[in-house]
Amino acid sequence: MSFEPTSRLDGKVAVITGGLGAIGYASARRLAALGASCVLLHRKGDDADARAAALPQAEGQRHSALRADIVDTPSLQRAAAAVQAGYGRCDILVNSAGHTQPVPATDLDALTDELIDDLLRANFRGVFATIRAFAPMLKASGDGLVVNVSSIAGFTGVGSNLAYVAAKAGLDVVGDALAKALAPAVRVVSVSPGAVDSGFVPGRGGEFAARMAATTPLGRIGLPEDVAATVEALATTLRFVTGTRIVVDGGRHL
Repeated sequence: MSFEPTSRLDGKVAVITGGLGAIGYASARRLAALGASCVLLHRKGDDADARAAALPQAEGQRHSALRADIVDTPSLQRAAAAVQAGYGRCDILVNSAGHTQPVPATDLDALTDELIDDLLRANFRGVFATIRAFAPMLKASGDGLVVNVSSIAGFTGVGSNLAYVAAKAGLDVVGDALAKALAPAVRVVSVSPGAVDSGFVPGRGGEFAARMAATTPLGRIGLPEDVAATVEALATTLRFVTGTRIVVDGGRHL
């Protein structure tokens, strides 16, 4: 592979976990607009098929939605088998599924064992399990890309809660290890936003966004499109990039 930049993704197949979420769907729109066929993985969504059909589509493209839960490995294996049967390949995997809930870092008792296990399962183990399920197709592509949607919480230590911080830190480090293990057939990159206007963290509304914007050097919080644009760049122009973290936070971490 020369890893030269490309302007189009015709013939490529992209699988996006959390495909109905703000960042996942924004990423799908951008990849589809460049010619990729997109498969939206989701846990529940009655409008999933309609939203897949609404993605930009030209001749040769075919979008779909598949139900799968990243904390349920058999469902991931079924999804991978369905992609193999229906498309014959997977070239891009965007891991944008996960969840969290606010717990102050000072409230140690509120971060229960059960909550820690739940958050690590959803934000670390589930991402690894997804990569494991799709790795054979990504390697067979010979030009595979894994984008893990991480967070600046993974290196600042400041986030919705300490278990989420740990999960994202672990994801970044394991992503680096996988970048080496899967090279040169598959690139693995973490994209690390700060606060994003997406409704991802329950209970954070306009007041929170305004407060974060006031202390962010570029003057606003992130948008799903900011993250999706980085996913697009990694698939097209930033092709000689692997085993690293790209921070997309308007300087929030400074």
